[in-house]
Amino acid sequence: MEKESLYHIYNQGNNREPIFFAERNYIYFLKKVRKHLIPHLHILAYCLMPNHFHLLVFTKAHFDYQKYVIDLRTLLSSYIKAINKQESRSGSLFRQNTKFKNISDANEEYFYGQYCLHYIHQNPLRAGLVTNIEEWRFSSYPDYIQIRNGSLCNKNLAVELLRLPENTKEFINLSEVTVSAGVIN
Repeated sequence: MEKESLYHIYNQGNNREPIFFAERNYIYFLKKVRKHLIPHLHILAYCLMPNHFHLLVFTKAHFDYQKYVIDLRTLLSSYIKAINKQESRSGSLFRQNTKFKNISDANEEYFYGQYCLHYIHQNPLRAGLVTNIEEWRFSSYPDYIQIRNGSLCNKNLAVELLRLPENTKEFINLSEVTVSAGVIN
């Protein structure tokens, strides 16, 4: 991972099994993200699904990959420990390797970033968990459309980097057009 670059970070439960079992699990995971990843990354968007998670991030200017990897491992291992205790289980919860897809391209960064942001937000809709994107509480979409005032995402940076509409109605329209046009499969 490079400094001041855009990444899609994601991981899934082993064998596509659940990683979140109750509402408190989603909240706990987000607290861990805030504690362990915010020192290294600007979170631009996120979505936590029952069996996987997505983050769209922009690495900070002082980004140190080695420190980041240690903190990511700490986040995941502490979450696994809590879930294993809660669910009376043992062993790994996540697939072995968390994926980091660099989507920075000097000419197309905003396009790939916008695509990824909408892809992340539309996950619950495509999975059939909700009928409207804003119904899924475990994503940053409610923050972007101002029905919740979350502070995990750096929305101002996302608007700047990804050339997102600042107007809420325009943002919603863009999200709906992307879904209805079948741009993301």
